[in-house]
Amino acid sequence: MTDNQFRPPARSRPQLDPTVFGVTAALVIGFVAWGLLGPDSLKTTTDTALGWITNNLGWLFVASASGFVIFAVYLAVSKYGKIPLGRDDDKPEYRTISWIAMMFSAGMGIGLMFFGSYEPLFHFVSAPPEMSPEDVRTAMATTMFHWGFHPWAMYAVVGLAIAYGTYRCGRNQLISSVFAPLLGQGRANGPIGKVIDILAIFATLFGTVASLGLGALQIGSGINKVGWMDNPGTMLLVAIVAILTACFVASAVSGISKGIQWLSNTNMVLALVLAIFVFVVGPTVFILDVIPTSLGAYLNDLPFFSARSGATVSADGQEWLASWTIFYWAWWVSWTPFVGMFLAKISKGRTIREFVIGVMVIPVTVSLVWFAIFGGTAIREYSDGVLPFDPGTAASEDTLFDVLANLPWTGIASALVMLLVAIFFVSGADSASLVMGTLSERGAEEPRRSTTIFWGVLTGAVAALLLAMGGDDPNHEALEGIKQMAILAALPFVIVMIGMCVSLYMDLRRDPLIVSRQILTGQVDEHVRKQAVDIATGAISVDELADINEVTEIVPPEVDGDDQGSYASTGGNSSSDGSSDAGSSAGSRSE
Repeated sequence: MTDNQFRPPARSRPQLDPTVFGVTAALVIGFVAWGLLGPDSLKTTTDTALGWITNNLGWLFVASASGFVIFAVYLAVSKYGKIPLGRDDDKPEYRTISWIAMMFSAGMGIGLMFFGSYEPLFHFVSAPPEMSPEDVRTAMATTMFHWGFHPWAMYAVVGLAIAYGTYRCGRNQLISSVFAPLLGQGRANGPIGKVIDILAIFATLFGTVASLGLGALQIGSGINKVGWMDNPGTMLLVAIVAILTACFVASAVSGISKGIQWLSNTNMVLALVLAIFVFVVGPTVFILDVIPTSLGAYLNDLPFFSARSGATVSADGQEWLASWTIFYWAWWVSWTPFVGMFLAKISKGRTIREFVIGVMVIPVTVSLVWFAIFGGTAIREYSDGVLPFDPGTAASEDTLFDVLANLPWTGIASALVMLLVAIFFVSGADSASLVMGTLSERGAEEPRRSTTIFWGVLTGAVAALLLAMGGDDPNHEALEGIKQMAILAALPFVIVMIGMCVSLYMDLRRDPLIVSRQILTGQVDEHVRKQAVDIATGAISVDELADINEVTEIVPPEVDGDDQGSYASTGGNSSSDGSSDAGSSAGSRSE
């Protein structure tokens, strides 16, 4: 253990990495040109590639997704849970409520607006193969499986690895830097590391582009549904993209503590208002019944769903798995580079246990209540015959507005939905711009505004061009092709994420708090064995031993110079249980 292994990261002047920046920009422009000049070709190619991946490598997504859940839970409940993400005396930079709001907005806030009513209703009407249709338990358990512990565990392991390496070990805030224990510092900073960071930016940009395009589609659908404009055309969607891009670029350059935190807090309040409104004016009793039903069905079916693969289902079941579960896992993986890094940026000073609970338990609980309210309302309206729904033709961007059309104050509620979609996207996209700037500038904690603006503007320009070239095609094949490109980029990132877990575990085993505990435990065990031998041989009686122990003080373990220097740099003092003063008070860290 070296003296500089555990020290806070030093602030340095942001420096652009020409290789990472230039290669990624060239790749993005190349794929955009492909999408503009030959959208059918791009769609055919990505369809073929995506089909091959889901059919032949679906097992990798299924197994790794469950593995990430197990790994994250293990870290939280084990001895590693007390380790802080930073120096032992570091405190969280953001209030807990703001921290939760920001990670929820970045993680999947906009997705809940798209699929909050659509997915539960879809699975209710058209159940997964070998399961019964029009079963609330099946619909809600399937939805929660796709939006519950598994996606948030993916975010958690990436965020943990980056936060620990940055704030505890003093490495650059790069995904490639996480691999220093596994590959060595030289390889992590060399060509292999640059490839990892390029893939991260590539996946982040196209994932954000797809969300921006879909967000524009949903806002356009809302404008049509409330009667503000009949059949809004492509130019309106392009204008919406331009406005959203300007907003999230302005938010990004203002920084996390200002723009992103304010937007996330505002969004949380507005989302709460919308949820309470639907809960009160909708089928309140039915929603209350759906909440415990959803929780019980999800926890009961979780092992079965997690183990479901192509080997356990029919041909129809394999097709369903490819289009739903495996598709979702690949989609979440494509978002892990930017969501994980953003979670790391806002989680300095939290303990590992605090981080995992905050990232996995709280968002899953909120998602369950959200789907119970909006999905339960949609199911009840469909069952009562007031909400027509055809799984083969229904669009996810329309369903929520169709549900609100059967409730009071439709216009106001629909306007609030459009505002929420806009703010949810802005609060997520500005996080993505900051992360792409960080990856382009060798891990700079605060990238230069020019770099952040470049990635933000490029993201908006790509989405606008794709929508414009798609014309009035309702399927928007160009946008779908780019969306699939983001999912294809997820395949190498599954391997990257597994490597990040291995590297993080190697780091944690050498953490000063863990090493101190191991040394002290060994000394205590040796002392106990020696006294047991003395009692057994009659060298000392039990009463004499008790008298001696009353006045005997266990001396803290002595460590060599290197270990002492490393531990001192974390700013904490070892306690008798091997944790630090700050680390042992993890429960009181939240503000």
